[in-house]
Amino acid sequence: MKQLTVTAIFFFIALFAIAGNVDTITVYSSAMHKGIKCMVITPSDYKKSTKTYPVLYLLHGYAGNFARWLTVAPQLRNKADEMQLIIVCPDGGYGSWYIDSPADSSVRYETFTSKELINHIDSSYKTINDRAHRAITGLSMGGHGGLYLAIRHRDLFGAAGSISGLVDLSFFPKGMNFKMLFGDSAVNTANLQKNSVINLVSDLKNRDLKLTIDCGTYDFLVIPNRNLHEKLLKLRIEHDYAERPGIHNAAYWRNSIDYQLLFFKKFFDEGTKR
Repeated sequence: MKQLTVTAIFFFIALFAIAGNVDTITVYSSAMHKGIKCMVITPSDYKKSTKTYPVLYLLHGYAGNFARWLTVAPQLRNKADEMQLIIVCPDGGYGSWYIDSPADSSVRYETFTSKELINHIDSSYKTINDRAHRAITGLSMGGHGGLYLAIRHRDLFGAAGSISGLVDLSFFPKGMNFKMLFGDSAVNTANLQKNSVINLVSDLKNRDLKLTIDCGTYDFLVIPNRNLHEKLLKLRIEHDYAERPGIHNAAYWRNSIDYQLLFFKKFFDEGTKR
């Protein structure tokens, strides 16, 4: 047992010795008149290297914050190093759903993420500034945000994903901060439909985006995810879809992000070859 403990200690020392760097930055949003905190993970050799890097934007869930992902998946520091990419985790507010609210002009997280944040990251970090090296995904609310933003900004993102995402907002028509974001009654319903990923995919053409979507088999959101999968099949839009045993929790997300990182790494590598 003592030998096992010593071995484990050396393993973790070696693991974090090659881990990526973690910065906490504040990006000012002119659209919302406030600073937004973000976490940026760069490879361990980033400061010494002259190379440029692809970027993955990684969005947190409802009631989370910019630091949540590193708590859920501490391996992200190693993955940034291993895969030689930059990971950016912006704060999306308590329940913004990463949209520009049609009912509350103070909520402009689509504008922030798709314009202000990307411009800041590309001007402040050594990025490969094109859609072939820029992807976005997230968990739960962030899963919705990843697909939503990529579909609406295909000029910026070449690949997108969702982990346990609420991909159909009408699945919870009376909850999740929706009254504040979308308005009351009929207006609320119309805005929910207009801003739901499951409806936005009708605007996609095959291969507009590289897509990866997954959800736990026992997750309470698995039904809307299956519905999205079926719709994409009917539209003949190529995508990766997976269900794995699990529920709507950190253990599932911690496991899932590793699969999605492999998906995005392959996408980035293909972009470099072109």
